[in-house]
Amino acid sequence: MTANSPMMRLPLPGFFTVRGAQLEGRRVFLRPPRDADWRGWAELRGHSREFLMPWEPVWPSDALGRAAFRRRVRMVGIEWREDLGYSWLLFRRGDGALLGGITLSNIRRGVAQSGSLGYWIGQPHARRGYTTEALQVLLPYAFDHIGLHRIEAACLPHNAASRGLLTKLGFLEEGHARQYLRINGSWQDHVLYGLLKGDLPLPRPE
Repeated sequence: MTANSPMMRLPLPGFFTVRGAQLEGRRVFLRPPRDADWRGWAELRGHSREFLMPWEPVWPSDALGRAAFRRRVRMVGIEWREDLGYSWLLFRRGDGALLGGITLSNIRRGVAQSGSLGYWIGQPHARRGYTTEALQVLLPYAFDHIGLHRIEAACLPHNAASRGLLTKLGFLEEGHARQYLRINGSWQDHVLYGLLKGDLPLPRPE
């Protein structure tokens, strides 16, 4: 399913509904980014810079600029259309506050049917269960409608919050990759996790 697919409502677990590329949970909703999201995105990322940088690649000098964000939005559209990756921004229902973002990248078809999960949450919204709920909405969509068989995730060994989140969602620890990704300016080891379509259903929000 691409961003241009017709709106759909599907008989998935009752705590959320799916409408095309927008996914809705009890407290949150996800949709692909738009040019108009730049200001809120830049403000949240800028406010959360010190909180996020230990877990991310080094930010370029124009990381929060409007032109860079527009390029990002265009690339997201290309990746959706070409089935290369899928990206959403995460919002709170009610006031529409931007909370973070989630990506499915490195989509591999053929005999693999897999993709890689990434996510971030703004510092003011961390540890409130928003990312957990968002992933409980997104992961069934990824399996049932994007058509993946396997979703992989990798996190730094000392990132206890991320490891706890993945375990809570049913991901299994599968190995340790040496110097797997260049994070915060240095090549760092990562713990590898995997979730299969057959591992569903996911735990429901508390």
